[in-house]
Amino acid sequence: MAENTDVVMNHVELPGLDCGLCGFKHCEELEQQLVLRPELIKRCIHLAEERIDAAAGPRTPTMAAAPAPVSAPAPARPRPMRLAPFVDTLGRDFDFYLEHFPEDPGPREIILPHNPMITRELPVRKGDVLIGRPLGMSCGCPITHCGIAMEVDERTGVIVWCVTGPLAPRAQGFKDLGYYIAEGYEGLITETKSEIKIGCRYYFQPRMCMLQWRHSGLVNFMNHTSAGIQVRLEGLWIG
Repeated sequence: MAENTDVVMNHVELPGLDCGLCGFKHCEELEQQLVLRPELIKRCIHLAEERIDAAAGPRTPTMAAAPAPVSAPAPARPRPMRLAPFVDTLGRDFDFYLEHFPEDPGPREIILPHNPMITRELPVRKGDVLIGRPLGMSCGCPITHCGIAMEVDERTGVIVWCVTGPLAPRAQGFKDLGYYIAEGYEGLITETKSEIKIGCRYYFQPRMCMLQWRHSGLVNFMNHTSAGIQVRLEGLWIG
């Protein structure tokens, strides 16, 4: 029975959102692990419990178990490439994807802790693994961000970090910034449906966003490179 279950579990389609909540950076990495560890499918929060149960096969009924109501399994979310171009998971249009620089481990985010003194008190150093959440008008993202510090200004408390997902904090430990203000993003534009102009506000979606939601920001720096348009976006908000 275990071998049959493994085969079925390996064919469960993952959502392709690369959210990292399962502990792997990409859905493809989780798919590879499912070959030997099919129970890891339960880590994917985007799959309905009914779908996971169906993939695992029928359960042996017990006397204590109450009869479950009959309902159709909830469908898995489609992969992003099946969505219409430049539409987020809530069906909202945006102008471009923001990619991270190839040499960086993740998207660059310029942040300021709500208590700037914490940058010195922790202290935060380049290469440190950090966690924190952008609160309020600076984005209001409900997801705790994790990343690696790239630049640290002890005088102002401003930190530039690369957002990387939860694997490093789980494996190495972390320094907790608490709440912070997301001051800006830096990255590359390689796909866009609009002409990009400095001084204009755009809707965009960070390619590695765990929620796959659109953001908005003002382009106040741009540079045309062979890899794409290098930009800095400030005045951020989600929606």
